[in-house]
Amino acid sequence: MQAGGTLSLLGSELLTLFRRRRTWALLGALALIPILIGVAIRVAGAAPTGRGPAFLDQITNNGLFVGVTAIIVATPLFLPLTIGVVAGDAIAGEASHGTLRYLLIAPAGRIRLLVVKYVAAAVFCAAAALTVVVMGTIVGWVLFPIGPVTLLSGATVGVGDALLRFLAIAAYVTVSLLGMSAIGLFLSTLTTVPVGAMAATAILAVASEIMDALPQLEWLHPWLFTHYWLGFGDLMREPVVWDSFAENALLQAGYVLVFGALAVGRFITKDVLS
Repeated sequence: MQAGGTLSLLGSELLTLFRRRRTWALLGALALIPILIGVAIRVAGAAPTGRGPAFLDQITNNGLFVGVTAIIVATPLFLPLTIGVVAGDAIAGEASHGTLRYLLIAPAGRIRLLVVKYVAAAVFCAAAALTVVVMGTIVGWVLFPIGPVTLLSGATVGVGDALLRFLAIAAYVTVSLLGMSAIGLFLSTLTTVPVGAMAATAILAVASEIMDALPQLEWLHPWLFTHYWLGFGDLMREPVVWDSFAENALLQAGYVLVFGALAVGRFITKDVLS
């Protein structure tokens, strides 16, 4: 019965999340990234070799690279911004609208509500990553020739194999954002002002990326939740190298456990007045 109630609550939360115009505006903004890249290359011509994001100079020869280039562009800034909005709003948004107390009386239970909110944020992470990759693939298919893909290891794979690798890249990026989602959920329990939690989540992501770029902090790099965000290049090798995927998943799981526990500890002792 409790499991059924949790699934019902999750279904209601997902329905609410994907009915919001803000959610579709965020996904629409992400979809614009591959569109802009594809149209710019189509109009201006091929990028000089070695200039710009990885794979950018390959797009005119094979449109499938639009999706990969777009996810490389989106991952450091645009994806964290959108995830920060959703995760930071999870609890603080309900409090600001005066619906949090109602949800807890419903009865949802505080821990169950946190779990549902986090799962919904994780689903949005997957939707966001897929939006960039899928839209990039469609744009590349429409604007440029499509054919076998030459991997980083020099091997060539067919279109079907390449598309499966792109889906694996979307899964990699989804996993990469799970730790950030847990941070955002925790910050969302600290305030009734959603914008504050959203901004703090995005700022922490930027700060982590800055620290990851400083050689003086090399000892800290493996512990930063953004450290493996662009490690999906290993999925473009033959055979596929899964080491970075596993290391990234382990790191994100650590962040989920730590900040999930902090969120639970804060939320179960919080006085809910709205």
